[in-house]
Amino acid sequence: MAGTLYRTLWRWHFYAGLIVIPLVMVLALSGAAYLFKPQVDRWEERAFHGLPAQSMVAPARQRDAALAAFPGARFQSFRLPETPADAALVLVALPGGASREVYVAPDGHVVGALDPQGRIMQVVHDLHGQLLAGKPGGWVVELGGNWALVLILTGLYLWWPRGRGLAGVLWPRLGRGSRTAWRDLHAVSGFWVSALALVLLVTALPWTSVWGGALRSVREVLAGQTVRQDWTLGGRKVDAAEHAGHVHGPTAMPGMAPAAGPDLLDAVVARAHSENLSFPALVTPPTAPGGPWIAKSDAQNRPLRATITFDGVTGKRLRREDFSDKPLVDRIVGYGVAWHEGQLFGWINQLIGMITAALLLLVAATGFVQWRRRKPVETLGAPPAPVIAAPREAWAILLIAAAFLPLLALSLAAFAAFEAIARRWLPGTARWLGLRPLASA
Repeated sequence: MAGTLYRTLWRWHFYAGLIVIPLVMVLALSGAAYLFKPQVDRWEERAFHGLPAQSMVAPARQRDAALAAFPGARFQSFRLPETPADAALVLVALPGGASREVYVAPDGHVVGALDPQGRIMQVVHDLHGQLLAGKPGGWVVELGGNWALVLILTGLYLWWPRGRGLAGVLWPRLGRGSRTAWRDLHAVSGFWVSALALVLLVTALPWTSVWGGALRSVREVLAGQTVRQDWTLGGRKVDAAEHAGHVHGPTAMPGMAPAAGPDLLDAVVARAHSENLSFPALVTPPTAPGGPWIAKSDAQNRPLRATITFDGVTGKRLRREDFSDKPLVDRIVGYGVAWHEGQLFGWINQLIGMITAALLLLVAATGFVQWRRRKPVETLGAPPAPVIAAPREAWAILLIAAAFLPLLALSLAAFAAFEAIARRWLPGTARWLGLRPLASA
């Protein structure tokens, strides 16, 4: 029975590798790049920092200058400058539905504009989360992540020493021929990266469309009301609070100040400055006349975030919500997101992320090389399927995985159905897959 389980899990490991190796390489490279989002963003905005200014104008004047630079645009948000010599970022909505980040110097003149969807890290983000293919791409990434979990867990089972020494387990045996060297590089690097990779995969689940959407639904059922969250699902924002000031209705006439009053932006920005919000800090106007203004930190290190609500008429502070005030689930996810993006512990977190990405690339590359070196010309090269049916332990593992990972369950069911069809009606395909056709079983 143990041999049957080993061969079954080895076969799962093989197929999981074929499915996710290309995706792992894309996600490792794009994830490694995204670790440095703060540095890349700062480089991209380098022309808007340290600007000489003989005078300084009020935020409302900076907003008006941004609106004048794009006739017909509407005000969406105001990002507080990181230092007094930096340009303010005024986000405006263009008539066609797009947005522009307009950079306005302290003295009130526009010094540049960027398309937020064309920013370097936004493209990397969309590649990492959706493969630049929108919602369908998000499903592919989620499915690949599910299979990556199978890959890691089955890999650990196959790696388990079973009475062997530490050579080839904790360090590779590079002097025993190329076959052993490639095998050990794959197994040992897979072992050392497994814990870090599992953390990345688990912390990514709340962002996904299916698993993350299910988590949100469960939370709403338990809470009896709509829940707020400040992370995306499948690459799209889901909380209305995220869109405060991201115009869905008329918050201001084109080129004019918001309906709440020409000077209220100045008052809210001044109060937001006094709250010491972590950069980047955004001020967003009401979505309806008289509604509340919102000032919030959008720091990637989620525990540093805070949201402050101001009265839409007087500008008086109504309430402040810090990270510690959030529900437990939000705090757990927040820590996970900050770790995943490499921002929880600064450069140490970034270094660990880079090491993780490098090891994942090594595991993927060595796995591919092993397959190509061993693959017979006439077959796929999959490990032979067990002669008897998969043991109960394998089915138990499948059922547990299916209970927590719906997309994985669907893909496993589809794969099992395909293998059954091949064994019964497609003997040539069955042999190519390493299966024994029923006719010859």
